Amino acid sequence: MTQATPARTILTCTCEGTMALDEASLARAGCGGGGSVNQLCRANLDHFRAALAEGLPVTVTCTQEAPLFSEVAADEAPDVPLAFANIRETAGWTAEAKTSGPKMAAMIAAASIAPAPFGITTLESNGVTLILGTDETAIEAATALAEQLDITVLIQPGSKVSPPRQTRFPVLQGQIRTATGHLGAFELSVDAYAVPSPSSRDVLSFGAARDGATSRADIVIDLTGGTPLFAAHDLRPGYMRADPRDPRAVAKLISEAGQMVGEFDKPIFINFRADLCAHSRNGITGCTRCLPLCPTGAIAPNGDSVEIGLAICAGCGQCAAVCPTGAASYALPDVATVAERLRAALQAWQAAGGTMAPVILLHDADHGMALIEASGRFGRGLPAHVIPLSLNEITQAGPEILAAAFAYGAGAVALLGRAKPLHDVEGLRAGMALVADVAQAQGHGPVTLIETDDPDALEAALDALPRAKALAAPSGFLPPTDKRGLLVMAFAEMNRAAPTPAEVLPLPKGAPFGQIAVDPEACTLCQACTGVCPTGALLDNPETPMLRFTQSACVQCGLCAATCPEDAISLTPQLDFAAWDTPRQILHEEPPFCCTRCDKPFATRSGIERVQSRLADHWMFQGEDGEQRLSVLAMCEDCRVEEIVTQGFDPHDDTTRKVRTKADYPTEGE
Repeated sequence: MTQATPARTILTCTCEGTMALDEASLARAGCGGGGSVNQLCRANLDHFRAALAEGLPVTVTCTQEAPLFSEVAADEAPDVPLAFANIRETAGWTAEAKTSGPKMAAMIAAASIAPAPFGITTLESNGVTLILGTDETAIEAATALAEQLDITVLIQPGSKVSPPRQTRFPVLQGQIRTATGHLGAFELSVDAYAVPSPSSRDVLSFGAARDGATSRADIVIDLTGGTPLFAAHDLRPGYMRADPRDPRAVAKLISEAGQMVGEFDKPIFINFRADLCAHSRNGITGCTRCLPLCPTGAIAPNGDSVEIGLAICAGCGQCAAVCPTGAASYALPDVATVAERLRAALQAWQAAGGTMAPVILLHDADHGMALIEASGRFGRGLPAHVIPLSLNEITQAGPEILAAAFAYGAGAVALLGRAKPLHDVEGLRAGMALVADVAQAQGHGPVTLIETDDPDALEAALDALPRAKALAAPSGFLPPTDKRGLLVMAFAEMNRAAPTPAEVLPLPKGAPFGQIAVDPEACTLCQACTGVCPTGALLDNPETPMLRFTQSACVQCGLCAATCPEDAISLTPQLDFAAWDTPRQILHEEPPFCCTRCDKPFATRSGIERVQSRLADHWMFQGEDGEQRLSVLAMCEDCRVEEIVTQGFDPHDDTTRKVRTKADYPTEGE
């Protein structure tokens, strides 16, 4: 079947009659209708060629034969964009296939949204390799790799290793103290470093040892069987590790290590803008949400912002998920693409006649997709009301994505993870908890994390989710391209579409929204807070002494409270949708204080009085002239200079206390 839309041609297939297509539902959503082919990848391949000839972008509802279709397109129509949607294992090969038409339409619509391009960083390896070991396994691995790599072996102190018959590569002694770097740029600090004696007989003996040696390598092979050198070691490019007691694991490592020479492209998973980062200002620490979450240690403070090591970042995305300003945003795909796919899927679901609010199932392209396909092939498959949506990592899903799903009409959101995650998912759990609390207060469905490697357990968990009625008026907002804009709009639209909209909702500490309260008795409107606010949530008024606040822009980083010299600011995490509709709230204002000499406004009364009160006990403001000197502080800068010159104020005259120096004391003989 071929269905043309103004922008795209959609090709569907019954896969040799093994699944039925609800063509009426697909047609209502603009995703099909008019008859299906039986074998698009073989007997009916001419339908695909005819679609290419039309010149429109093409969506093929088959991922199994994507290589074939891509090859044909590359030969015959290389400029025609292709997209692929798997509706077979996810919808056609399921126990509820007869009612899966709306889900098929949703998946076809989502797959048609092309992701934004992402960057690439290149890692270069010249094959300089350091092998760490404790026994003959390290020597054997080095011997196997000596023809392909530039090998050095480092044996731990106390190990008993037979001397090699020929010195084909250095065998040294040492214990790694610290290790940093990545493929092509490792640097290791070595203690107990020593070279072997050439007269070693039965076992290698080593000379005098020293600490603090430095080793640089492109590749590090760890066959010690001890504690890994790096956190999340399996995610560190260029660091290869195997249990020396497992011959198969060692053989696999040797095979892979031999290929680690040359240039290797690595995706840039995170787009980072230092100017949006709320980590620090003027040496005062603000937001630290991302720092404890990175499993590879790729994030570190760097002045006013953090710095993300692109070569070390493994792409879990938790930093982007918790970043309140959008300084860190995921790129593979970006949040705007994910939100647009959610929008397209849920609108297609509704257009195809979906009578209930579907469940959005977020999963990764590796573990999650394999589990879903196993369910479709060997089990009952996904329920007809569950729409799977693939991400690179589920931990990249921040609150903005979960909230957008509810705003567009989802009845619940589930995330499919591993039974034993590759790394901590605390950032994901925090975002889920935030959205779950808000969703519950607004009458939306649950947010659930399903951690399993069992297709049957996945099916049971999805069956246990409540089935909700469709929203009366789901949102259709166009997602902004910036993460913070999407975060704010998704929560606002989630509330607008909610069964029971809320006005004010308290949030836990660390939430990316909230109110700032200012103590008017303490605030002097010095504007120190506006100078450090990274998002412009706090603003002054150039016309009059005033502190203004935009609640929807506040990320609760705490820089304003930490900077305030009067401790006049406190934070309250919350969602106040009415306040979001007020562009700028006035937190504190005073009439301007005018110069007592020329009447020019130049400060606030509270500020002048605060300075005068704090200086009243200072020695410069004591005695006969003290009161007169204090009065000078109530003048503008021009009048103050003129008054000082006219009155002849001299803090260093002979009658005034001053700092004494050696010149003030005569030496013996003078």
